[in-house]
Amino acid sequence: MNALLRKTLALGALAIATQVSAQVTFYENDNFQGRSFTTERQVNDFGRNGFNDRASSAVVVGQRWEICENIRFGGRCVVLRPGRYASLDMMSLNDRVSSTRPVARNARLDDTRYAPAPMAPQIIFYEDENFGGRSLTADQPLDDFGRSGFNDRASSVVVFGERWEICADSRFSGECMILQPGRYASLAAMGMNRRISSTRIVAWNARVDESRYAPAPAPAYDNRRRNDERLFEADVTSVHAVLGTPGQHCWTEREQVVQNQNQPNIGGAIAGALIGGVLGHQVGGGAGKDLATVGGAVAGAAVGSNVGRNNGQQVSTQDVQRCTNEPSQARPAYWDVTYNFRGQEHRVQLTSAPGRTITVNAQGEPRN
Repeated sequence: MNALLRKTLALGALAIATQVSAQVTFYENDNFQGRSFTTERQVNDFGRNGFNDRASSAVVVGQRWEICENIRFGGRCVVLRPGRYASLDMMSLNDRVSSTRPVARNARLDDTRYAPAPMAPQIIFYEDENFGGRSLTADQPLDDFGRSGFNDRASSVVVFGERWEICADSRFSGECMILQPGRYASLAAMGMNRRISSTRIVAWNARVDESRYAPAPAPAYDNRRRNDERLFEADVTSVHAVLGTPGQHCWTEREQVVQNQNQPNIGGAIAGALIGGVLGHQVGGGAGKDLATVGGAVAGAAVGSNVGRNNGQQVSTQDVQRCTNEPSQARPAYWDVTYNFRGQEHRVQLTSAPGRTITVNAQGEPRN
């Protein structure tokens, strides 16, 4: 093969590699789920590909891409740097993208045109439900929480960037589940409350059976500062505290149960119920009186039924579930906050009351 031919082939291969490296893939759902659409060249109208106003997440490879809400790059547009964007909602373009094109490598753009840069995968464990108490943050696999003093302590979790696997035993063994990016206010619903001993990132291209996923989380807004982006203070204009909704709290208790070989004393049970009902009715008033009456009758019947028994009894234990209805807590579940930045009104929900200002980036997005 002569030198000219080798050079020609090398240039051709370089051109192909360069073209392939400039690529963007859009997904129909958050967290890179659902149908997808991949392109290596500009698309003036997503409608021709059956993907208009359908994109919810995106993966950008090689170079920057501009995405726009209208066809032919009209309407609001933002530029995506190479990376994985688990939700386009953060840039107000969820289910709104209609056109896209690569940005020239040497093009200089104002910082305000960029979407928030994707962050490295991270998971934060909290000792209490609703993200309270001590916390443990990881951006690398942890094969034994005991080394961090956090074994079997996690009760709630926030996941950023990628899917994470959580396991009941060290070294990723025992019962394991996959968490998608988002906020898990309680691990009790998935049976993992205070049971986590190891965790690791799930490769973005790994195929996972649906049965391995935990219940879908609430969205998590990533308000961590991106690299060295410039920050500003925006004036808070209104704050509304929102109380949580009433709920039910259930637990399991071990209870002793008497198994009698003889028949219960029916007469004693009836007499005991009557006496217990009278005694109970003296307690409280209104609804409290009704509850006390029932409680007294039950207790009296239990006592009366044991009158006249002989000693032919066996005692065993069993699990009994008990539940109580809990009213909404006095402490707000979150604060609905409105703030003004550069003449534009923004809204955000916070887990704690804000001060007079909120820290934001150049696009008005909240930052820590």
